[in-house]
Amino acid sequence: MIMKTKYPAIVSVGRTSFGEHYEREPENLVEEAGLGALDSVNIERNDLGACHFSDYFLPITNKIGLEEGFLSELLELNVPMEITRSFSSALSNACNAVQAGKYDLVLVGGFEKMTDRWDKIRDDLMLLEDPWSYYAGCTPEANHELMLRAYIKRHRIEGQSLETLANALAEFSVRNHHNALKNKYAQYHKEITVESVKKARSSARKPLGLFDFAPISDGASALILTNSELAESYTDKPVYIFGYSSATDYITFPSRKDLTGFTATQLTMRDVLKTTDVQLKDISLLELYDQSTVMGIISLEDLGFCAKGKSWMDINASCENVEGYYELGGRQVFVNMNGGLKADGNPLGATGGAEIFEVFKQLRQEAGERQVKADGELRYGCVHELEGFGTKAYVYILGRN
Repeated sequence: MIMKTKYPAIVSVGRTSFGEHYEREPENLVEEAGLGALDSVNIERNDLGACHFSDYFLPITNKIGLEEGFLSELLELNVPMEITRSFSSALSNACNAVQAGKYDLVLVGGFEKMTDRWDKIRDDLMLLEDPWSYYAGCTPEANHELMLRAYIKRHRIEGQSLETLANALAEFSVRNHHNALKNKYAQYHKEITVESVKKARSSARKPLGLFDFAPISDGASALILTNSELAESYTDKPVYIFGYSSATDYITFPSRKDLTGFTATQLTMRDVLKTTDVQLKDISLLELYDQSTVMGIISLEDLGFCAKGKSWMDINASCENVEGYYELGGRQVFVNMNGGLKADGNPLGATGGAEIFEVFKQLRQEAGERQVKADGELRYGCVHELEGFGTKAYVYILGRN
């Protein structure tokens, strides 16, 4: 039996809609998400022991200097505050602090305003992902296409199989958009077709087109973290973090040993499963970091849900199912029920929080129209987030009991 006393617990979550929020300031977004998390469990700001936040580009996009001071002024608090890049990184630090007994209540939040200055930050985004590729004249989309080409070559995909792969990538995007229709927070509420995905590729004269990539977005997300001894004093349905880990890889993509997968994800998932009582077969809910369709299907392999070089076959075989799951390894796995990065949106600092938000709601049976109907009990959910082009990976395993 898993003893919940060992684990950090999430007692509430909050988020904004993702999309273009040109008229709103960053403080409005983080306030909406943060108050949503606080108010749902009747916690006051003064009850917080610390705050951990994340963003990538706010000093650039909104000329914000020392973000901790900005947030201290916004919340009217003088508690310890820390800034990291990704939401998963902020949550990891908060988990460590809660498990060490340093704080009883921690607010974890992430926010980003990217659409205001998109043309100004494309260079910064490319340098974040791979400086070598940037100086070689590549765009932020280039490494995704290079990985796809390496994947095709490594697994000797040709002829009709090549067409099946292209179709599976398109179906992956179509499924995400379909799931997002039931997510009121999603950036896109529009069905797309396999034909439209392929037409966009043809127009771009590239193997990946407009509908193969996640958009740029503005938005915020937040959660309240506590220890398991206090969790049920705030809610009768806490969600426990049974395992979390991270790993890194070279920032220069062409220098990595494996160009057909993300080693950091593989190492992280291996470590999480090794240090928890949860087995891969127990996980039927997955929030996947799909910055592109190719990143999505390869991450399914890296996490162990599909055999190497085979995920596109599983997706293609499952594309007729409209219930939201894929048949992976002989069982149902519900993937990106909120629409994934592709349709829910991708405000970098807040993205991981939206993934946590979805799993939290699903495990508590509070996801409304998009609530999954799994075979048997929905016991565990997995959240996967990357920084850069697979340079750093995070995996969380969440559960109710």
